[in-house]
Amino acid sequence: MIKTMATRLAGLSGWRRRFVWLLSGAVAVLALPPFFFIPVLPISFAILLWSLEGVRCNKGALSAGWWFGTGHFAAGFYWVSHAFLVQPEIYGWMIPFALAGLGGGLAIFPMVAVWASWRLTDGLVRRAVLLAVFWAVAEYLRGHLLTGFPWNLLGHVWAIDAAPMQFASVVGVYGLSFVTALFATLPAAVVGGRRSKMAAFGGVLIAVLLWGGGAVRLSLAGPDSSTLPLSELPSDVPVVQIVQPNIPQKDKWRPELQRQHFTKLVEMSRRPVGLDPARKRIVIWPETAATFFVETQDVARMQMAETLGPDDILITGAPRTYPRDTDEYKVWNSIQVIDASARIVASFDKFHLVPFGEYVPFRSILPFPKLTAGRTDFSAGPGPQTLSVHGLPGFSPLICYEVIFPGAVTDPDNRPDWLLNVTNDGWFGKSAGPYQHMAAARFRAVEEGLPLVRAAYTGVSVFFDSYGRKLADLPLSASNIMVHPLLSDKNHTTVYYLWRDILFYGIVTFFAVLVMGYNRRLKSL
Repeated sequence: MIKTMATRLAGLSGWRRRFVWLLSGAVAVLALPPFFFIPVLPISFAILLWSLEGVRCNKGALSAGWWFGTGHFAAGFYWVSHAFLVQPEIYGWMIPFALAGLGGGLAIFPMVAVWASWRLTDGLVRRAVLLAVFWAVAEYLRGHLLTGFPWNLLGHVWAIDAAPMQFASVVGVYGLSFVTALFATLPAAVVGGRRSKMAAFGGVLIAVLLWGGGAVRLSLAGPDSSTLPLSELPSDVPVVQIVQPNIPQKDKWRPELQRQHFTKLVEMSRRPVGLDPARKRIVIWPETAATFFVETQDVARMQMAETLGPDDILITGAPRTYPRDTDEYKVWNSIQVIDASARIVASFDKFHLVPFGEYVPFRSILPFPKLTAGRTDFSAGPGPQTLSVHGLPGFSPLICYEVIFPGAVTDPDNRPDWLLNVTNDGWFGKSAGPYQHMAAARFRAVEEGLPLVRAAYTGVSVFFDSYGRKLADLPLSASNIMVHPLLSDKNHTTVYYLWRDILFYGIVTFFAVLVMGYNRRLKSL
């Protein structure tokens, strides 16, 4: 039955074949967060590979990759349309163009990967391996070219659980994407002979090894001690108090509601009943929770500081500006750290800005306004930093999607004790977007061997330990606080932290040379 299906797919042509490619790419998205229906991944790639057997020209192979990629990215990024619906009267008309442009533009990467695998070899097993190689390389390039966009990588399917994510501590998420691509492509070889069936079984075995090996690593690590009751922890262990206000994006910047929103944030920042008054707190507000320039609003800073104990700090996302009313006027999307005396004791400026969200690239040519409030484009900060204040554990601040970039979340010269991601995913409503964002962030904890605290304006706020295990969370669209101790006893140095993507380069090169060498040997016989 499976062989018959493969033969029929290879015999398709015209619009039927293009539709199958588009649909199979879209269905593959079901393996990604928040669905995690992982078995659709090898099914979708099997359809792609079987249909490639009927392709006879370069144009057909390029078409296969482009249609598959368009379906994959258009479906995977459908939630982008929610951002245009915050102000539909202004931006609503852009939705079909944004989805078509995003899907079709990003599809160039799988287009080249599919074409290269078809062009350079034949045979299902060799083509499956080479497609996995080029798909992983394409993801790496997608994460770096034109500011980069490493969202919805194949490796993200393993964010379903901490165990299969652990291999990322060695090879990073790009290396895990390659292994995942092998898991996705090799089962297509089941329609071949005995050796091909063994390769197909090997693809399935990958999932077993990832889960089993990761489970062993987690068992050896033991439970995180921050799961213990606060009364059993040393008195010098601070707690983080995440404030998730869940204010709709359409209301966030309305002038008549600013006071109401600020009052809500302040009230949610007070010390919880029953928490030891001597216990240090790190109160965290999400990205641009303070919708004003904190450095110029003395009264507001005093109100924020009144919620703090003598050794507490409040970290808030906020716009920052300096100097004002000059030709050098700039605005940054920032993090401001405030102490109990209402002083700003540390600041951090976002360095990886969102195109069209925070600035308009090629503004002199493109007539589009940016989606965020204000007419001035945000300026970029200098890069990753470690902030250490009041003797509290040093942290690496990451604003919004800065957290999705592997190997670019810490200062290489000053390793932090924990990672902080403040974000506002309210733009994307109750969609897959916030869950996909959280999954990408989770990988940074595994790669770096550091706990990650995520404060999201509308959710999902979460606390991951240094192995990517979820310790506490606030669900999407909930208004609440989350209090959790901050410990570094499980922090560890990972292979990925030491070598970054060197192992990934080596692995994909090895498999590419192996396939190409074997292919050349066959042709010489």
